[in-house]
Amino acid sequence: MDLINWIIIGVLVVVGLVVTLVILSFFTTWLKALLAKAPVGFPTLLAMRLRGVPVGLIVDARVTAVKASLPLTTDQLEAHYLAEGNVVQTVQAIIAAAKANIELSWDRACAIDLATRGTSKSVLEAVRTSINPKVIDCVIEGRETIDGVAKDGIQVKVRARVTVRSNLDRYVGSAQEETVIARVGESIVSTIGSSENYKIVLENPNAITEKVLDRGLDQGTAFEILSIDIADVDLGENRGAALRSSQASADKEVAQAQAEIRRAAAVALEQENRAKVEEMQAKLVEAEAQVPMAMAEAFRNGNLGIMDYYKMRNVEADTEMRSSISKGTE
Repeated sequence: MDLINWIIIGVLVVVGLVVTLVILSFFTTWLKALLAKAPVGFPTLLAMRLRGVPVGLIVDARVTAVKASLPLTTDQLEAHYLAEGNVVQTVQAIIAAAKANIELSWDRACAIDLATRGTSKSVLEAVRTSINPKVIDCVIEGRETIDGVAKDGIQVKVRARVTVRSNLDRYVGSAQEETVIARVGESIVSTIGSSENYKIVLENPNAITEKVLDRGLDQGTAFEILSIDIADVDLGENRGAALRSSQASADKEVAQAQAEIRRAAAVALEQENRAKVEEMQAKLVEAEAQVPMAMAEAFRNGNLGIMDYYKMRNVEADTEMRSSISKGTE
């Protein structure tokens, strides 16, 4: 019995030492949470340590939330940390939203934080942008201006700024700033292109912003467009004249090519006609060569007499004399 008693006493001593070490290890953290009226039990602290969760981080975040009248539990904070979320920024974002009378639940804040993880955005920045609107310079592909061409062919360069505010209800899964900038730039170019001339754009730049705002460019994005301001308007090149000049040069080259085609066709036709003339002359010579043979055949057959032959020769001589006389007169 003495041995059993000593074993029980030893076990109790060990348990007491373990409990003492746990209490000493978490006493400062437990006391801080207790004094801040955000108590966390020793079993909870020990369980978090066994799960590899930083106890100090979770307790500090809970103390901060409770002090801001946000009843967050350690389970909620721990779950968000295990999901690789930023607990501190998420708590700060909820506090900032609450102070600004913006409705933001813990689950939505966690969703925004996890959605922006690995990017330059954060849930705290989203809340701050919702409280204090952000001004975005419309810079597309490294260009400082948005260039459009009016109907008269004059290029108009516009420098625009967009004031946006975060829409927390649709922040997750929506398009970001790049989409807003692209839509605004496209709308400005379209508005300039529909203007009759550049003077209309210079006289009333606000007409551009009014038409752009009426198109609802913030649909499907994480922002709400408050205003679009034209910071500067400048004139560029005369694109219409340049295009007409290019078109004239192209038409000239086409005309020259067509003229060359016609010239080549005329030369080919001339060569073909010369060949035909030579062919006809050859046939004429061949036919003239057959005349004596035909006359000889006519003499043999009695179809042509000697007097007929002399009459024909006289006609030929008379014709040659008349021809020579007419040539001498000319």
